[in-house]
Amino acid sequence: MAEKNDTPWVTLSPLGGLGQIGLNCMLLETADSAVLIDCGLMFPDEVHLGVDVVIPRFDFLLEKKHKLKAVVLTHGHEDHIGALPWLLKEMPEVPLYSSPFTLALVRNKLREHDLADTVTLCPMEPRQSAELGDFRFHFFPVCHSIIKGYGLGIETPVGRFVHTGDFKIDRNPLGEHATDLEAFGDFAAGGVTLLMSDSTNVERDGYALTEREIRDSLDDIFTQADGRILVTLFSSHVQRIQEIFELAHRYGRKVAVSGRSLNVNIETARELGYLEFADEDFVSLEDLAHLPDDKVVLLVTGSQGEPMSALTRLAEGDHRQLRVHKGDLVVMSSRFIPGNTKAITKVINKLYKLGAEVLNEKVQAIHASGHAHKEELRTMLETVHPKFFIPVHGEYRHLHKHIELARECGVAPERCFLLENGQPVTLFKGEVRLEDPIGVESVLVDGKGVGDVGRTILKERRLLGDEGMVVALLVIEEATGEIILGPQVQSKGFVFERHFSHVLDDAKEVMLDVYANMPKGASQKMENRIKSALRRHFRKVLDRDPVIVPLVITV
Repeated sequence: MAEKNDTPWVTLSPLGGLGQIGLNCMLLETADSAVLIDCGLMFPDEVHLGVDVVIPRFDFLLEKKHKLKAVVLTHGHEDHIGALPWLLKEMPEVPLYSSPFTLALVRNKLREHDLADTVTLCPMEPRQSAELGDFRFHFFPVCHSIIKGYGLGIETPVGRFVHTGDFKIDRNPLGEHATDLEAFGDFAAGGVTLLMSDSTNVERDGYALTEREIRDSLDDIFTQADGRILVTLFSSHVQRIQEIFELAHRYGRKVAVSGRSLNVNIETARELGYLEFADEDFVSLEDLAHLPDDKVVLLVTGSQGEPMSALTRLAEGDHRQLRVHKGDLVVMSSRFIPGNTKAITKVINKLYKLGAEVLNEKVQAIHASGHAHKEELRTMLETVHPKFFIPVHGEYRHLHKHIELARECGVAPERCFLLENGQPVTLFKGEVRLEDPIGVESVLVDGKGVGDVGRTILKERRLLGDEGMVVALLVIEEATGEIILGPQVQSKGFVFERHFSHVLDDAKEVMLDVYANMPKGASQKMENRIKSALRRHFRKVLDRDPVIVPLVITV
């Protein structure tokens, strides 16, 4: 077996994005160089109570800081760029490479963290290449649900790698929004050692809907709508936003926007020349009062039922400048992300109560996935024809089924590797070796706290939400050891004190029993004993287990 010191090698270390949707982050490393591909976050699910975002753990990466040449970003979605502020606070000298649009989104994000002036941004045009230490990266345009995304051709000391990024193959693309299969094919002509490919939609047979089909469906909606049209979508989907502006112009409607992320992305894309519309087609929210409903299109945030989004505030009747009109048509031109369905459905029901009608992808073709379906993944495999294959960007079952597809396409079973986060793999010329796992447990960000919320805190938060809290207080005179205040027992979210006063009175007796059996000056031990005794008491009487906060104060 090859040794690292004797022959060229490249180690891939997945820090996130394998076995989950989000947190995409992959380190490529040689003896002298390292490059990070993507640095994304994940939004919390229902078990992450109070947590704002989830980011990769960077401990392993910081150990390689001395040889990290760059961060290469495939595209501008949060699950690929969202964790950059936390990484760049630790290493602001590392340059970022991607398309001008992706870097513009990154700049906006870094500006919020006061990092925009400290980081070097290196814009790359389609088919351009950059030498980064022992690697040369080639940037190939791909079609996705955000413009100016790239797949990567990577020349390494052990052969050529391809990383697809998030992509689909639109069979009938609009404008320049296409995956450059010719570039992938040309790069693969000399042989590809390894393919890393997006696995998100491997379970979906056939091909994804094309953006042209979505535009035709939207055209039908504009033709038939009698009142206002409200469109909610991912704020980064500039191509779809362009289609809305074009349709509004065609049917004599004016477009207004509500939602900070939409306004920022529209302004950014327009400044870079990726979004075009006439000034007279764009109006402020204040100008809507002077327009009839059949001359209005509203672009609003809130496609996932986010609590503070424009659409949710409209549904709640809390929007400062807008109200739902009877006859409004709401077009939800985005997919329901798993975990958000309940929130989205709640918003839809409230919109119907207010007199609106709602269309979503489940009832009409108004959204196309940005991820390749099975036949498109097959096309990529057959175009690249890799020697080794590693599926990326997906949950475990997606990775497993993508390997099955790769085997169908001629990749030998022993050359397919199903990796999980924290499982490095080293490639030599003609050989692959799994390395010892590394620690990559994700980090929870809660407000300004990074990593200070862990399993114990989350467990306590769940208990607080499920069982409530009991505060037990004793104040003791230090000199005599006598009780001068208490025992007091207060319930917060546990029981209604008026109805269960007898249970709380009994809890005070439990505290007195503990006090009577403790030596003087042992307040810390007394707190622990009170906590244990009260837990046993509440379990026995009510079969409940609240968070107990004992306070024994000596004065």
